[in-house]
Amino acid sequence: MRTPSPSWLLRGAGFAAVAFCALPAAANCGRPIVTPLAPVGIGVIIEGNQVSGIYPALLKQVSARTGCVFKTSVVPQARLESMFELGTADVMVPAVGTPRRDQFGDFVPMASARAMLLSVDADRPAVRDLTELLQRHELRVVAVRGNDYGEAYQAALAELSRQGRLYLEPDPLQVARLLGEGMADVTILTPMSLAQAMIENQRVRPLLDRLRIEELPELPWSHSGIYLSRKTLNAEQRRYLTAQLRKGYDDAKVWEQYRRYYPANVVAASMRLR
Repeated sequence: MRTPSPSWLLRGAGFAAVAFCALPAAANCGRPIVTPLAPVGIGVIIEGNQVSGIYPALLKQVSARTGCVFKTSVVPQARLESMFELGTADVMVPAVGTPRRDQFGDFVPMASARAMLLSVDADRPAVRDLTELLQRHELRVVAVRGNDYGEAYQAALAELSRQGRLYLEPDPLQVARLLGEGMADVTILTPMSLAQAMIENQRVRPLLDRLRIEELPELPWSHSGIYLSRKTLNAEQRRYLTAQLRKGYDDAKVWEQYRRYYPANVVAASMRLR
């Protein structure tokens, strides 16, 4: 499978900042908006010096319409989380809405997503919930450092760490490699995040056909979208950016991109639009 390439899905190189002609509306942003990006499915795709995906395309669209400048850089997920909490990033995108993140910014929901238990072992007995996962001491768990799917997820990771069977990796590709090499048994991720890593890397691509998806009832559907920092953006800036981001996000086109790019079972398990 290849990334679809209609004009709506941006594929740009050296994406240090999205900037277009300075329109009068740019005054509503006031200054360049610091927007670090971490790879997450086709929401944000990083390939060498190229950045593409649904959210970079959305930022480009907002820039073209308003003159606002989004100063972007590529960072690991854990660093993105830290930058947002410390107030060195104006935007966290994309992100799942959580109570912890709500302390630092206003959330702009775009879709719904959920994390699930993922593996490449079809013969393993099923895991019915997080409680059972914590009791299954033979299962080694790998997770992406900096991911947050809510309080139940964080509590489970803390207990798995205490038990000495949690591995933390910087991105979904490393997670896929550990699963493929038999160094870990399961992970907790959105299926599209792991599928994206498998699609883009020749070494782990064969694992996609073996991907096993299991629901964890403690991890329900959560809103996914964009956080705007209350530390660095004033109320007027946040209101303006919220309106512009929502105006540019086309549900039908987003859904089409997901369905064209991922296997049907991965899309069905991973997301719902607004």
